[in-house]
Amino acid sequence: MESSSTDPLRTVGDFVRWAASRFQAAGVHYGHGTDNAIDEAAALVLGSLSLPADLPALYFDGALTGDERERLFARIDERVHQRRPVPYILGEAWFCGLVFGVDEQVLIPRSPIAELIESGFAPWVDPARLRRIADVGTGSGCIAIATALALPSVQVDALDCSPAALNWTARNAERYGVGDRVRAQASDLLAAIPSEPLLDLIVSNPPYVDAPAMAALPPEYRHEPRDALAAGEDGLDAVRRLLPQAAQRLTDHGVLIAEVGHGAAAFEAAFPRLPVTWLEFERGGEGVFMVDADTLRAAAAAGEIPRLNGDD
Repeated sequence: MESSSTDPLRTVGDFVRWAASRFQAAGVHYGHGTDNAIDEAAALVLGSLSLPADLPALYFDGALTGDERERLFARIDERVHQRRPVPYILGEAWFCGLVFGVDEQVLIPRSPIAELIESGFAPWVDPARLRRIADVGTGSGCIAIATALALPSVQVDALDCSPAALNWTARNAERYGVGDRVRAQASDLLAAIPSEPLLDLIVSNPPYVDAPAMAALPPEYRHEPRDALAAGEDGLDAVRRLLPQAAQRLTDHGVLIAEVGHGAAAFEAAFPRLPVTWLEFERGGEGVFMVDADTLRAAAAAGEIPRLNGDD
């Protein structure tokens, strides 16, 4: 709430500077789209005012209305005291240059897989050969929808076991006019996908946070759905089940691209005889691997990845 000490705060720039100072003093944690107090403050202030992120500097001197100031005071307090991430406060997050509706029922988009989408997943696959793709653990639908927009000839199965996530996916797909090519479907990983027709590409950002990391999460991450983060003691519960499912559902030229984040070392220790390619990103990010169908099938035949159970 406004007080005499905040009376001088009148412009867009005033609020960005003041919010950044408060965030810095409070020690809030970043990581949902920004990595510092100034960018975090700008995201919250500009987003709250429906202004673009690249607002020209001259508009930062623009005076705010009383209602706008009250909204900013409330949202800055919310960020500091409740530790809610900015995308949840705004109700939207950016991914691949697109804005997606989100709330606490879905993970906030932030995967480095965005860079792969922008290139049509080349050189790891031939974009011209892609017809059917599955996005496993779709959440808000950001990967599935961005992929459909980047590759107009593909059909994307957007899979999740959360009804709330599927609702957000459908809403976001409709927003971008790809509801006819992005099918939001309830599925435990790939279990709901039949073996025919086969998939050309499987992309997944599954839960991969291990138990020690879950216990140490900053408050900001505790606003996100636990089931979208936690993946057992070593963070590999989901990917252990995904590997044999993918082996059965990929075309001969198909590949699996999956993110395990900080769990890359644990993955290599768990699957020492499974040769995967760890991808590098120009804008940062790690722990994303690519493996082709032949390699997965050979590993399955040799018992180097788990066998499917009756539910898969």
